[in-house]
Amino acid sequence: MITLYNTYQDQQLLPLLRESNDAAFTEIYQRYWDRLLVTAMHRLGNMDEAREVVQDVFCNLWRRRDTVQLDYSLNTYLSVAVKYEVLNRLAVKNRQQRYQLHMARNWEEATPDTENLLSFNELQEQLASLVKALPEKCRIVFQMSREKGYPRKKIASELGIAEKTVEAHLATAIRKLRSGLGHLFTLLLTLLFLSR
Repeated sequence: MITLYNTYQDQQLLPLLRESNDAAFTEIYQRYWDRLLVTAMHRLGNMDEAREVVQDVFCNLWRRRDTVQLDYSLNTYLSVAVKYEVLNRLAVKNRQQRYQLHMARNWEEATPDTENLLSFNELQEQLASLVKALPEKCRIVFQMSREKGYPRKKIASELGIAEKTVEAHLATAIRKLRSGLGHLFTLLLTLLFLSR
Protein backbone atom coordinates (compact mmCIF):
# COMPACT_ATOMS: atom_id res chain seq x y z
CA MET A 1 0.00 0.00 0.00
CA ILE A 2 1.38 3.43 -0.98
CA THR A 3 1.19 6.08 1.72
CA LEU A 4 0.25 9.57 0.57
CA TYR A 5 2.43 11.73 2.81
CA ASN A 6 1.10 14.90 1.18
CA THR A 7 -2.04 14.41 3.28
CA TYR A 8 -0.02 14.26 6.53
CA GLN A 9 0.37 17.21 8.88
CA ASP A 10 3.92 18.32 9.75
CA GLN A 11 3.62 16.84 13.24
CA GLN A 12 2.85 13.46 11.64
CA LEU A 13 5.86 13.70 9.32
CA LEU A 14 8.40 14.54 12.02
CA PRO A 15 8.40 11.15 13.79
CA LEU A 16 8.78 9.49 10.39
CA LEU A 17 11.68 11.81 9.58
CA ARG A 18 13.38 10.84 12.86
CA GLU A 19 13.07 7.21 11.72
CA SER A 20 14.94 8.12 8.47
CA ASN A 21 11.86 7.78 6.30
CA ASP A 22 12.97 9.09 2.89
CA ALA A 23 9.41 9.65 1.66
CA ALA A 24 8.56 11.80 4.69
CA PHE A 25 11.71 13.87 4.14
CA THR A 26 10.84 14.26 0.45
CA GLU A 27 7.38 15.51 1.39
CA ILE A 28 8.84 18.09 3.79
CA TYR A 29 11.34 19.13 1.11
CA GLN A 30 8.64 19.57 -1.54
CA ARG A 31 6.29 21.28 0.90
CA TYR A 32 8.77 23.96 2.01
CA TRP A 33 11.38 24.33 -0.77
CA ASP A 34 9.63 27.10 -2.75
CA ARG A 35 8.71 29.32 0.18
CA LEU A 36 12.19 28.99 1.75
CA LEU A 37 13.78 29.79 -1.62
CA VAL A 38 11.67 32.96 -1.91
CA THR A 39 12.75 34.01 1.60
CA ALA A 40 16.44 33.40 0.89
CA MET A 41 16.25 35.09 -2.52
CA HIS A 42 14.52 38.13 -1.03
CA ARG A 43 17.31 38.55 1.52
CA LEU A 44 20.30 37.64 -0.68
CA GLY A 45 19.24 38.94 -4.08
CA ASN A 46 21.07 36.06 -5.78
CA MET A 47 19.22 32.94 -6.95
CA ASP A 48 22.27 30.64 -6.89
CA GLU A 49 23.17 31.64 -3.34
CA ALA A 50 19.52 31.33 -2.29
CA ARG A 51 19.40 27.77 -3.67
CA GLU A 52 22.61 26.90 -1.80
CA VAL A 53 21.18 28.27 1.45
CA VAL A 54 17.96 26.26 1.17
CA GLN A 55 19.87 23.15 0.12
CA ASP A 56 22.16 23.53 3.16
CA VAL A 57 19.16 23.90 5.45
CA PHE A 58 17.60 20.68 4.16
CA CYS A 59 20.94 18.84 4.31
CA ASN A 60 21.29 19.91 7.94
CA LEU A 61 17.73 18.81 8.66
CA TRP A 62 18.48 15.36 7.25
CA ARG A 63 21.81 15.10 9.12
CA ARG A 64 20.12 16.05 12.40
CA ARG A 65 16.87 14.19 11.76
CA ASP A 66 17.21 11.81 14.69
CA THR A 67 17.89 14.58 17.22
CA VAL A 68 15.82 17.48 15.90
CA GLN A 69 13.53 18.86 18.60
CA LEU A 70 11.08 21.59 17.67
CA ASP A 71 9.86 24.17 20.15
CA TYR A 72 7.66 25.66 17.42
CA SER A 73 6.24 24.52 14.10
CA LEU A 74 8.34 22.95 11.36
CA ASN A 75 7.59 26.00 9.22
CA THR A 76 9.06 28.28 11.91
CA TYR A 77 12.06 26.00 12.43
CA LEU A 78 12.92 25.96 8.71
CA SER A 79 12.29 29.71 8.30
CA VAL A 80 14.61 30.53 11.20
CA ALA A 81 17.22 28.09 9.86
CA VAL A 82 17.15 29.91 6.50
CA LYS A 83 17.39 33.28 8.26
CA TYR A 84 20.46 32.14 10.25
CA GLU A 85 22.14 30.74 7.15
CA VAL A 86 21.45 33.94 5.19
CA LEU A 87 22.76 36.12 8.04
CA ASN A 88 25.87 33.98 8.25
CA ARG A 89 26.54 34.36 4.52
CA LEU A 90 25.90 38.10 4.64
CA ALA A 91 28.28 38.44 7.60
CA VAL A 92 31.02 36.62 5.66
CA LYS A 93 30.44 38.83 2.63
CA ASN A 94 30.45 41.95 4.77
CA ARG A 95 33.70 40.94 6.43
CA GLN A 96 35.32 40.27 3.05
CA GLN A 97 34.16 43.62 1.67
CA ARG A 98 35.37 45.49 4.74
CA TYR A 99 38.71 43.73 4.58
CA GLN A 100 39.12 44.57 0.88
CA LEU A 101 38.17 48.20 1.53
CA HIS A 102 40.56 48.37 4.48
CA MET A 103 43.38 46.90 2.40
CA ALA A 104 42.68 49.28 -0.49
CA ARG A 105 42.75 52.30 1.84
CA ASN A 106 45.91 51.24 3.61
CA TRP A 107 47.81 50.00 0.56
CA GLU A 108 48.93 53.47 -0.48
CA GLU A 109 49.39 54.81 3.05
CA ALA A 110 51.92 52.32 4.29
CA THR A 111 53.95 49.36 3.18
CA PRO A 112 54.04 47.00 6.15
CA ASP A 113 57.10 44.86 6.55
CA THR A 114 56.53 41.23 5.62
CA GLU A 115 57.12 39.83 9.10
CA ASN A 116 54.49 42.04 10.74
CA LEU A 117 52.02 41.36 7.95
CA LEU A 118 52.49 37.60 8.31
CA SER A 119 52.06 37.81 12.11
CA PHE A 120 48.88 39.85 11.70
CA ASN A 121 47.51 37.44 9.08
CA GLU A 122 48.23 34.45 11.33
CA LEU A 123 46.50 36.18 14.23
CA GLN A 124 43.52 37.02 12.02
CA GLU A 125 43.30 33.38 10.87
CA GLN A 126 43.42 32.21 14.47
CA LEU A 127 40.58 34.58 15.37
CA ALA A 128 38.52 33.41 12.36
CA SER A 129 39.06 29.82 13.43
CA LEU A 130 37.98 30.56 17.00
CA VAL A 131 34.88 32.46 15.79
CA LYS A 132 33.97 29.56 13.51
CA ALA A 133 34.23 27.15 16.46
CA LEU A 134 31.71 29.13 18.55
CA PRO A 135 28.25 27.61 18.98
CA GLU A 136 26.07 28.58 16.00
CA LYS A 137 23.79 31.17 17.62
CA CYS A 138 26.66 32.61 19.65
CA ARG A 139 28.75 32.96 16.45
CA ILE A 140 25.92 34.63 14.52
CA VAL A 141 25.28 37.14 17.33
CA PHE A 142 29.01 37.91 17.60
CA GLN A 143 29.37 38.41 13.84
CA MET A 144 26.31 40.65 13.66
CA SER A 145 27.62 42.75 16.54
CA ARG A 146 31.32 42.97 15.74
CA GLU A 147 31.45 42.53 11.98
CA LYS A 148 28.23 44.21 10.87
CA GLY A 149 28.13 46.73 13.70
CA TYR A 150 24.52 45.96 14.63
CA PRO A 151 23.35 47.21 18.03
CA ARG A 152 22.00 44.61 20.46
CA LYS A 153 18.41 45.72 19.96
CA LYS A 154 18.61 45.19 16.17
CA ILE A 155 20.26 41.77 16.63
CA ALA A 156 17.50 40.74 19.02
CA SER A 157 14.87 41.91 16.55
CA GLU A 158 16.49 40.22 13.54
CA LEU A 159 16.91 36.88 15.33
CA GLY A 160 13.67 36.99 17.31
CA ILE A 161 15.43 36.68 20.68
CA ALA A 162 15.59 38.80 23.84
CA GLU A 163 18.28 41.47 24.25
CA LYS A 164 19.46 39.66 27.38
CA THR A 165 20.03 36.57 25.24
CA VAL A 166 22.07 38.68 22.81
CA GLU A 167 24.15 39.96 25.73
CA ALA A 168 24.68 36.42 27.02
CA HIS A 169 25.82 35.21 23.58
CA LEU A 170 28.23 38.15 23.25
CA ALA A 171 29.66 37.55 26.71
CA THR A 172 30.19 33.87 25.90
CA ALA A 173 31.84 34.68 22.56
CA ILE A 174 34.19 37.26 24.05
CA ARG A 175 35.12 34.95 26.92
CA LYS A 176 35.97 32.10 24.53
CA LEU A 177 37.88 34.35 22.13
CA ARG A 178 39.81 35.98 24.97
CA SER A 179 40.72 32.55 26.29
CA GLY A 180 41.79 31.34 22.83
CA LEU A 181 43.88 34.40 21.95
CA GLY A 182 45.29 35.24 25.37
CA HIS A 183 46.87 38.68 25.75
CA LEU A 184 46.54 39.43 22.02
CA PHE A 185 42.73 39.41 22.17
CA THR A 186 42.22 43.12 22.94
CA LEU A 187 44.77 44.22 20.37
CA LEU A 188 43.24 42.10 17.64
CA LEU A 189 39.67 43.18 18.35
CA THR A 190 40.81 46.78 18.27
CA LEU A 191 42.57 46.31 14.93
CA LEU A 192 39.83 44.28 13.26
CA PHE A 193 36.52 45.47 14.61
CA LEU A 194 36.70 48.75 16.47
CA SER A 195 38.32 50.58 13.55
CA ARG A 196 35.32 50.18 11.27
